[in-house]
Amino acid sequence: QVQLVESGGGLVQAGGSLRLSCAASGSIFSINVMAWYRQAPGKERELVARIASDASTNYADSVKGRFAISRDNAKNAVYLQMTSLKPEDTAVYYCYCIARLDSRVINSYQYWGQGTQVTVSS
Repeated sequence: QVQLVESGGGLVQAGGSLRLSCAASGSIFSINVMAWYRQAPGKERELVARIASDASTNYADSVKGRFAISRDNAKNAVYLQMTSLKPEDTAVYYCYCIARLDSRVINSYQYWGQGTQVTVSS
């Protein structure tokens, strides 16, 4: 019932910046957690950054100090500002959320975006 649509991916030179955006749509009561994951060829999908409803954040060690996650609750959106990009950041980046669909049903469900390619050239 929830669709996540990412945008902002593309090709950038090492040292450059990109800003990824993800907007959730559908019948949403609330979104507890929003996050960005990435998966490089031949590697497992890994958590890049996450932000909870209380604005607490977590980052992978490899991106600390370079990436910043933020959210706009009014827009059901999450953003990932990426700076000082490195070739090893090249991956498909996936938006993720945990959302409730009904105010009277406490169950929450996981949703994934389709992924957006980020390629960093050296």
